[in-house]
Amino acid sequence: MSAILMPDTRGARPFGEYAALAADEIRERTFAAKRALGTRAVILGHHYQRESVIEFADFRGDSFKLAQLAANREGAEFIVFCGVHFMAESADVLRRDGQTVILPDVKAGCSMADMAGIEDVEDAWEHLARIHGDTITPVTYMNSTAALKAFCGERGGVVCTSSNAASVLEWAWARRRRVFFFPDQHLGRNTAFAMGVPLDAMAEWDWRATDPARVNERCFADEARIILWRGFCSVHTKFTKRQIDEVRAADPGVRVLVHPECPFDVVRSADRVGSTEFIIDQVRGAAPGTHWAIGTEVNLVHRLSLDYPEQNIHSLQKNVCPCATMNRIDPAHLLWTLENLSEGHVVNPIRVSEAVRQGARVALERMLSLGGSGALASAALARD
Repeated sequence: MSAILMPDTRGARPFGEYAALAADEIRERTFAAKRALGTRAVILGHHYQRESVIEFADFRGDSFKLAQLAANREGAEFIVFCGVHFMAESADVLRRDGQTVILPDVKAGCSMADMAGIEDVEDAWEHLARIHGDTITPVTYMNSTAALKAFCGERGGVVCTSSNAASVLEWAWARRRRVFFFPDQHLGRNTAFAMGVPLDAMAEWDWRATDPARVNERCFADEARIILWRGFCSVHTKFTKRQIDEVRAADPGVRVLVHPECPFDVVRSADRVGSTEFIIDQVRGAAPGTHWAIGTEVNLVHRLSLDYPEQNIHSLQKNVCPCATMNRIDPAHLLWTLENLSEGHVVNPIRVSEAVRQGARVALERMLSLGGSGALASAALARD
């Protein structure tokens, strides 16, 4: 399991000094601390971060892309990851010797990743292997702990992203008859269905069941080709088909663009479905005047509306809330981190144990060897 290092931080500034600072002062001091650190520190900003944090990022992107960029940043002693815990873990798995990954607020977790604990997955695997034997390949979504990535690496499995899930599933099915996919049921279901797998060949593993052998009976059926962990993203499951119907009624020319973490009926009703990078590319390449209703985290949607004012861009859901855990990385925590670093104090370092790190690297390297990118199942679900 991963652990937070407890370095000697005597003399480090406590966060309480920063909580009540005015926004203008925080911004000015953050730029100053960033300049003082120079190339010793690289700041990574996930696409879902708020504007007041993302403006300081040296790189913007999804979690895996950012982890790769940081590892290749020669001279960077510190990787400050403005994201959530599993992202910082992945950066630590891929980091170079001598680099330290820092998460400005260790409370920035991920509810989806938390739905798949290593003990629960190991228990499920034991039940499944007892019935299915050596016919299952474990596949974990990038949005999972390093321990689950290591679990897959040690059992012939692999990691996937929302961009390459189809390529990964194709590889897995070429090796064994079944896939155990966790923690996001929606990405697994939507990708498999787009690849031609019928719904009746899919089963869900209820990890909360007190009697897993009875409750998850369908998972043991011979016809099951993909067994989906009953996990989900708390942001993307808030989008509904009814919302799509409403925006189309208001404007039949609207283009609905959603992430594959959305529920099945939302994905089937959308015009385009793909990863965060795919969503950005679709908007970037669209003509002026294009009307988009986008089903993903609202900070990204807001940023796209600022970057492409010649288009009409808004969230598919009205009054949508941002990702609560991602939003724990705020300007005050970033300033606290950077000023302490510039004064020689490392706060909130993230370290994955060496045994877990090795297994997770195996699973990630398998993924990299496969390649594959783009929209869901390498083809957006186009209506036009």
